[in-house]
Amino acid sequence: MPFHSPFPAVTIPECSLVDYVLGDLSASDLQRRAVLDYASGDTLTYGELVNAVDTFVDRLPRELQRGDVVALIGPNSARWIVAYLGCLKAGLVVTPITTLSTADEIARQIITAAAQLLYFDGAVSTTAVEGAATAGLAASAMRALDDIPLTAEKCSPLGTASVIDSRSELAVLPFSSGTTGVPKGVMLSHHNLIANLCQIEDAMDLDAGDVVMGLLPFSHIYGMSVVLNLALRRRATVVVLRSFTLEAALSLIESERITHLPVAPPVMVALGKDARVANFDTTSVRIVLSGAAPLDAALAATVRARLGCEVRQAYGMTEMSPVSHIAPATIDTVPAESVGFTVANMTCKLVDPATGEEHIQPAAGTSSPGELRCTGPNVMIGYLDNPSATQDAFDDDGYLRTGDIAVVDASGAVTIVDRLKELIKYKGYQVAPAELEGILLSHNAITDAAVIGQPLGNGDEAPHAFVVRSEGSELTRSDVIEHVQARVAPYKKIREVTFVDVIPKSASGKILRRVLRQPTGVVEHG
Repeated sequence: MPFHSPFPAVTIPECSLVDYVLGDLSASDLQRRAVLDYASGDTLTYGELVNAVDTFVDRLPRELQRGDVVALIGPNSARWIVAYLGCLKAGLVVTPITTLSTADEIARQIITAAAQLLYFDGAVSTTAVEGAATAGLAASAMRALDDIPLTAEKCSPLGTASVIDSRSELAVLPFSSGTTGVPKGVMLSHHNLIANLCQIEDAMDLDAGDVVMGLLPFSHIYGMSVVLNLALRRRATVVVLRSFTLEAALSLIESERITHLPVAPPVMVALGKDARVANFDTTSVRIVLSGAAPLDAALAATVRARLGCEVRQAYGMTEMSPVSHIAPATIDTVPAESVGFTVANMTCKLVDPATGEEHIQPAAGTSSPGELRCTGPNVMIGYLDNPSATQDAFDDDGYLRTGDIAVVDASGAVTIVDRLKELIKYKGYQVAPAELEGILLSHNAITDAAVIGQPLGNGDEAPHAFVVRSEGSELTRSDVIEHVQARVAPYKKIREVTFVDVIPKSASGKILRRVLRQPTGVVEHG
């Protein structure tokens, strides 16, 4: 039987994302600080931000049509924010590209998304331009974020965007590996993203006057929506970090009186274990929210004790815009290991992956484990130009298959206990074994290969390749690592290599990854 959110249903307005995030700004709101860019020193009030967005829209190529796709690549910055919001206001679709992408990966995303224009940061200009050129974009369709002006003479509320069908018109097109395979374009509508903001607003306990650390990449749906969109919607200040260093983050927590700290588990490890934390005043922090990968309960307790604040988890995926479960700051009884409760307007079920039997939410204790499946207004429209993958992503009842094994207790708190899907999660990024296996097999000295996630002990996994060398080959571990590294973003690179005589497979040819995870399940020969 499905189980429902314990929270009251929310009303989701029918409007554009920009209208929801920056609409109805009051005179006092216009004077509030919206963005502080730590690297550049740029500071924007809400009035200055909306003016910069309007100026950006005025300078867009006139030939662009509503619904056209614009690619955006660069580290977090005030200008990234202006470009993102400007594209949305103009009725364009943003496909964010991670700065760690190679030129080939950039080209592939631009081609798949059919992007008409690319905005790039100077920090990645060489790779971005190379990728865009490979994709066939003209030089005139490549624009530098550094050229975007942040100043304007007027200071007035943002004009209302034209009327749209928020349920069908796309806002963003992030790329995700889903449950299997190479990255696919995830079609998220304005309605999807607005719905998720409505679903999590109260749980985040975020208001005007609060200060949010923007260190999670805005190119990732977690940083884009849970950090950027939500902070602006609530009239808080976003303090933008281009890249994470512990010293810089701690210094900003102290100097800017950060109240909300959304992070991934690797940052939690630093907060919990690094001695430098004690050298800074972190008393302003009220909430640390961990997402993108599982959080160890003991680590959460350590951070809570060191910072003296609430430490909560959230769970979701790009395909859910992204949050489906959250541990709200207002409920003190959520188990430390739990990702919290199903957000408002969503329904979930747990399905035994072997039998297809649905597990019920118990009246006491904890349910049997099953694959978590979800439905709600924040769930994606589907994968771009990939009807078969879209069909595979949903069950017969229209529930999204998350690929994660979970349990639910009597209160409705959900805990992720295992992963059915084969994706590897490394520092908040998703790495698809199938993509790496394809690259490995492109080497003429490799006859077979498989990749699994090797636990690192901090909630992360690193890609571990099992390789069958061709007869007579003298292929080395370094050869394998370098072959893959040259073709993928750094977070996808192979970290460990084991040479084996054979890759264990089922009768149907499916790789038996569970056997590879057993030390005795392979035969090494070099």
